Amino acid sequence: MKRKRSIVYIICLCIIAVGTSGCEKGRQTKAGNEAMPVKVMKVSLEDVSRTLEYVGDIKGQDEAIVYPKVTGKIIEKVKEEGDTVAKGDPIAYIDRDEVGLKFEKAPVEAPLSGRIGRIYVDIGSSVTMQTPIALVADMDKAEIYLKVPETYLPSIRIGQKAIVRVDAYPKEEFLGYVQNISPVIDLQTRSAPIEIVIDNPDHRLQSGMFAKVSLIIEEHRQNPAILKEAVIGRIEPFYVYVVEDGKARLRQVRLGARRGAYVEVIDGLKVGESVVIMGQQKLRDGASVTAEE
Repeated sequence: MKRKRSIVYIICLCIIAVGTSGCEKGRQTKAGNEAMPVKVMKVSLEDVSRTLEYVGDIKGQDEAIVYPKVTGKIIEKVKEEGDTVAKGDPIAYIDRDEVGLKFEKAPVEAPLSGRIGRIYVDIGSSVTMQTPIALVADMDKAEIYLKVPETYLPSIRIGQKAIVRVDAYPKEEFLGYVQNISPVIDLQTRSAPIEIVIDNPDHRLQSGMFAKVSLIIEEHRQNPAILKEAVIGRIEPFYVYVVEDGKARLRQVRLGARRGAYVEVIDGLKVGESVVIMGQQKLRDGASVTAEE
């Protein structure tokens, strides 16, 4: 009798274990088949470019620090910071301190036409011929000097485009051009200075502004492109998830030039295909997804 009870007890335990295992597998299967929500974009044709990124300081294409021609004391200031001047206009006057000379105030004249960017002295200041009086800048054109490593010099040419951005106008881009390339390479840095010039008729770009410069060395127009958020991997090989019939398919791609948020796709995708741009971190090849474009 006891033996029969033991057998029945063992059978019940087996049934419970099998049932529990079956339920657990059922839950896993259900969870495994649950579609993951993702955001997608369609591969589109975009203008992209290969660029070199630099930073530099903006200055007027023509700038000059003004020095006096005589020693003495500043007795009058004619111009203030921000005033416009023509070449030869007086900026300030000096009372010369030369003994035996008849009093006659000496002018400090602007060497070029432009605007007064800075006044360095006050009335009563003693000055010599080595004392800076003012900074005059012609801001009709702004310029930026950059040092380009010799590796990239073959890609730089006169007239090449440069996109300039400044913090003062974060949503705007200013178009500049390479105007000069130094023929001499610095032996210590192995780089050559180049000059970027930007038309600045409204004087919105001001001397001293910090600028970010993108030198465009290669332009590709209307090529397949995707948002960089879709790309998996920081170095080759690169991958993306493509949504096909409600499934996420991992696919290797070859990338090219970049411009802003877009990156060119050289191989691996076609225009119109849907790629995942958000939610791919938890995906696996073949996973079910619900896509929101």
